[in-house]
Amino acid sequence: MRGPERAARLLLLADTHVPTRARDLPAAVWDEVDRADVVVHAGDWVDVALLDRLEDRSRLLVACHGNNDGPALRARLPLVARHDVDGLRLGVVHETGPAAGREVRADAAYPDLDVLVFGHSHIPWDSTTPRGTAVSDR
Repeated sequence: MRGPERAARLLLLADTHVPTRARDLPAAVWDEVDRADVVVHAGDWVDVALLDRLEDRSRLLVACHGNNDGPALRARLPLVARHDVDGLRLGVVHETGPAAGREVRADAAYPDLDVLVFGHSHIPWDSTTPRGTAVSDR
């Protein structure tokens, strides 16, 4: 995925809701898709067409489905996706529950991860669990 001279470049996305809340991703996001080693999407795609496009354009897509994703997306995407990125144990899930207690729940539910990316909240969230897992809403 990367040479010894640079770290892997990740692009974190979630809650894109294309085409219901936007017709498409912004051009700047598509430019980052092209640059990223790994594109991570934490659910609420809404339509399979965006999944198809991201799969075609991404070097590697790590993605899950969200609560607004219908049967076609759920058939292709897991509830929780995991991938090792150069030794970093990455996971992505849409829903992690209320903000209060999120880090403790993440430790209990995902003891095998170094980083957990989630969506659903529509607010920025970057924290570290008591065990040391990084937790981020894209």
